[in-house]
Amino acid sequence: MELIYFAAAFVCGFGVYQLKLPPLIGFLLAGFALNLSGYKSTELLDTIAALGVTLLLFSIGLKLKVNSLIKPQVWAPATLHIIFSSALFSGFMLLLGIFAVPMFVDLSWQSALLVGFALSFSSTVFAVKVLEERGEMASLHGKIAIGILVMQDIFAVIFLAISTGKVPNMWALALIIALPLVRPLMYAVLNRSKHGELLPLFGFFFALVAGYNAFDFAGLKGDLGALIMGMMFAPHKKAGELSKSLLNLKDILLVGFFLSIGLNAELTANSLIVALILIFVLPVKTLLYYVFTNTFKLRARTSLLTAFSLANFSEFGLIVCAVAASTGMITSEWLAVMAIAVSITFVIASPLNKRSNELYVKIERWLLKFESKTRLAEELPVNLNDTKIVIFGMGRIGTGAYETINATHPNVVAGIDIKPEVVEKHIKRNRKVLLADATDPDFWQRVNHSHVEMVMLAMPKHMQNIFALEQLQASGYNGQVTAIANYPDQQKELEQMGVNSTYNFYLEAGSGFAEHVKQELFENSTFILNNKNNQMKTPYF
Repeated sequence: MELIYFAAAFVCGFGVYQLKLPPLIGFLLAGFALNLSGYKSTELLDTIAALGVTLLLFSIGLKLKVNSLIKPQVWAPATLHIIFSSALFSGFMLLLGIFAVPMFVDLSWQSALLVGFALSFSSTVFAVKVLEERGEMASLHGKIAIGILVMQDIFAVIFLAISTGKVPNMWALALIIALPLVRPLMYAVLNRSKHGELLPLFGFFFALVAGYNAFDFAGLKGDLGALIMGMMFAPHKKAGELSKSLLNLKDILLVGFFLSIGLNAELTANSLIVALILIFVLPVKTLLYYVFTNTFKLRARTSLLTAFSLANFSEFGLIVCAVAASTGMITSEWLAVMAIAVSITFVIASPLNKRSNELYVKIERWLLKFESKTRLAEELPVNLNDTKIVIFGMGRIGTGAYETINATHPNVVAGIDIKPEVVEKHIKRNRKVLLADATDPDFWQRVNHSHVEMVMLAMPKHMQNIFALEQLQASGYNGQVTAIANYPDQQKELEQMGVNSTYNFYLEAGSGFAEHVKQELFENSTFILNNKNNQMKTPYF
């Protein structure tokens, strides 16, 4: 049976992807199509879905630093949003009950508040998938969104503990004390797992066996254990490699999650109508995210992209409703309502996030009127000074290119990266590397690139390079651009967009990329560098 489900997921996912929409929309549609055809979820599929969510939370933990949660721009918007959205949504539903709208008329104020609380959550699964596809997990808006989602998870765990009467037992305190003590041993095991097939199995064990079961045994939510276990490994130098080793396995398991949403829904005419009514509160939910994050000194674009990432209903809403239905606070039909509403918001939010930069450019002038004049350290303007060559993306490829160029022509090249920890590492090694987001339209307005003669796009995600190229061209840049790509079709796409030269980084390492650029520059002979007395001009390379 599961083979049929995954076959349907592939067909629908493939069809949707041809329309340039995220495949997860196809997976959701496959679940509903199978449901309408008489199929229901199986125990194995539900297990696969649960494993996918647990592994996802572990992966989030690997990229999450504890100090990011204590920042006011994370915990304050998360808390305010839960309070205000729950109150507004419950009030809206009680108002519909006064007008005798079916299903709403039977809601008490306690039940309405509970459903409003469920609607206030945003989907961790969806947000992470969107941010990963766009290569924005390490961006400021990505980190703010993930931080808010983690805060929401904490609120959900507190609610579940109170509503189910399941409180932490005596082992919870022992677990809190033991985790820091055994971390050196955990690190030693991770180091000795090396780089092969043991590495993903290591992650599988600590997320699904050690983390989940240890917290469940202590009377805490198992998924929270996977998240915290990931956070325990986040400072380790192999955290990124561990996350990448789990990527494909996690994605396959999450297909089961998206299928199960559609398969578990009890589709009725009333549930569909009510779900469509609830969709009308989504713009209000998104606006609240924008207002609260913007209040805490985030730039307009950062607030908008954060809000778009969270512009959906959550799988946690399903869990909250399931608990409420089991206690008789709401009818089981509300589970179907939530499942349909969650699915529809995924379909709405996917193209919204895909075109977020375009939408920002269109409404930028209006949004800037309400932007805070004070800037966070992460969003200060970027100064390129007399830089002639700029490398976007200071991973292994970008670093190799930087070193090769800087060895023969020092002080003419600068690197730019989206990750603060990467920038800090390069600065310690005396490299000129700045913190900025190349896909940010505002970045190209704040920076003066009139002296920059070449831009090298070396970011790991193809879509990042595409977005950066679009913004670069829109800013009026007329110098040369070269970019890396994973596959020949990506090279062709970049060349059609006007890139002077492309480079498949699977063929050679970063130094080869720089040598390729040297050849391009020599052939075009457009790059010149004035010597110190401004009397003689020589090629860069």
